[in-house]
Amino acid sequence: MDDFSSFEIPKERLQAADPPVYIDDTTLRDGEQTAGVVFSNHEKMRIAKLLDEVGVHQIEVGIPAMGGDEKRVITEIVELGLDTSILAWNRAVVTDVQHSVDCGVDAVAISMSASDIHIEHKLQKSRQWVLDQIRECVAFAKEKGLYVSVNAEDASRADLDFLLRFGLAAQAEGADRLRFCDTLGILDPFDTYNVISFLKKQGVRVIEMHTHDDFGMATANALAGIKAGATYVNTTVNGLGERAGNAALEEVAMALKHIGKVEVGLETHRFRELSEYVAAASARSIPAWKSIVGTNVFAHESGIHADGVIKNPLNYEAFSPEDVGLERQIVVGKHSGTRTIYRKFQEFGLELSQDDCAAILEMVRKTAVELKRALFEKELMYIYRDYITRLGEAVPIGNGGAPDPAAGGAG
Repeated sequence: MDDFSSFEIPKERLQAADPPVYIDDTTLRDGEQTAGVVFSNHEKMRIAKLLDEVGVHQIEVGIPAMGGDEKRVITEIVELGLDTSILAWNRAVVTDVQHSVDCGVDAVAISMSASDIHIEHKLQKSRQWVLDQIRECVAFAKEKGLYVSVNAEDASRADLDFLLRFGLAAQAEGADRLRFCDTLGILDPFDTYNVISFLKKQGVRVIEMHTHDDFGMATANALAGIKAGATYVNTTVNGLGERAGNAALEEVAMALKHIGKVEVGLETHRFRELSEYVAAASARSIPAWKSIVGTNVFAHESGIHADGVIKNPLNYEAFSPEDVGLERQIVVGKHSGTRTIYRKFQEFGLELSQDDCAAILEMVRKTAVELKRALFEKELMYIYRDYITRLGEAVPIGNGGAPDPAAGGAG
């Protein structure tokens, strides 16, 4: 097995494809299947536009067979004339595929269970029936001139030999790719690498990763599949999706760019904007500690870290905040150091001595513990006023004079 200490994609992959990895985003389908999430038609169209503007290569827009508003908004998204490919999701039923044809999409996903537990207990059919349905639906879709992704649902629990038969049968009928679905998120990156490597070596030409985050490994498993030879990744903005969600678009794209050294051509500086819109539409807030797009990714409070970032951001930042549409923050609180105090008061036009910084820091830490949070700028100015009052000074320390606390930063 390859060494997992480095994620770099083999050079021959980089030279053979442009881009070497394609992003198929399913925020509008699997993302909306998050329990309790509903997008309005206007929101679905806006999300589709944003994904297109960001540069996502394919958008999975929904399920036409649901009819009604779902079918109408998919047709409206198609009529926007976006640059990206528009893909609709279907069961392995010919009438479902016809609904997609009616909407005018250029691609379809045809989904069928691949594991025995699903075949026996959900479908209550046989393996042969599964293969026959796949062949029939793929043939129908290809006759209609569509790009076809065949989704192997619950592939991570499927018998490996049958999964291979499943993939090769779809491919023989003209399917353009096989979507490997870790439906329950039960794989780790090493098992993912092994199974995708097996499928590739046995002749499955194009594979897409669809990974879930039940054990917190959706992004890691997606990357492991890419390292093994998959060339498509199914993502959602903010990691929305069934149960614990899917691999997050922002995580996959930035990990590919900065860890895998693979540029997939996305406008990553718009990630925070995209995440905020999807968060609002889904009524799900973005946690401050969310990887890539959370505000804490570039917030530094610890004295050692803040000092390092002040000297050179590369000391504690893997990429610049501008890369994802965020800003760097030096937070003043319990864990701050004197260098942070010095730099913060420089912003206020004040030059403090080392003794001043040490004394003010002591007061800052006490206040932060009492309030159980970091401090706002106006609170720092109140502390400064208290400090100079205690010194009995008639004029402020430094050259600039203290600004009015009421005019400080917002609380």
